[in-house]
Amino acid sequence: MKQAEDVVTDPVDARLAARLAELRAERGWSLGELAERSGISRSTLSRAERAETSPTAALLNRLCHVYGRTMSRLLSEVEAQPALLVPAAEQQIWEDRASGFVRRSVSPPHAGLRGELVEGRLAAGADIAYDRPPVPGLEQHIWVLDGTLEVTAQDVEHRLETGDCLRLRVWGPTRFRCGGAGEVRYVLAVVLP
Repeated sequence: MKQAEDVVTDPVDARLAARLAELRAERGWSLGELAERSGISRSTLSRAERAETSPTAALLNRLCHVYGRTMSRLLSEVEAQPALLVPAAEQQIWEDRASGFVRRSVSPPHAGLRGELVEGRLAAGADIAYDRPPVPGLEQHIWVLDGTLEVTAQDVEHRLETGDCLRLRVWGPTRFRCGGAGEVRYVLAVVLP
């Protein structure tokens, strides 16, 4: 049986956990208050803040909504120091193993900028649903580099093939699904309202 000290925590997950705990503390919220605001159980929030679990994309999206920031901004806040250039080998990669979603922060992180680029990859059959945008009115441009991506926003489903680009503003629930037999790879350009 593994002991707690034997569990190796991913360094990104550890920094993310600490940042999530800081954001809650900055607002003076208890775990119960955050659970009410986010719709996430206290135990799940506690485990995420202690890096006992790697949060899913959907969980992070809910927390980003509560804290009024994009996922890229949250992830950039766990970076050591903002840079003007981030070589491909040093770009931050985050994986939601439960859903088959891999997210690469392409843009150099900077909290003061309104736009950012993200590379997303979804495994065949992967399906991610977000119940709300991290920031209401968020502008997104989704450009499919390889594969097929189905995006649902405002109850309208869009099927994007290689080379297609969809522009939308996110006000409510969205869903990203890999609609092809293989992985889909896409670029997501995000612009804060």
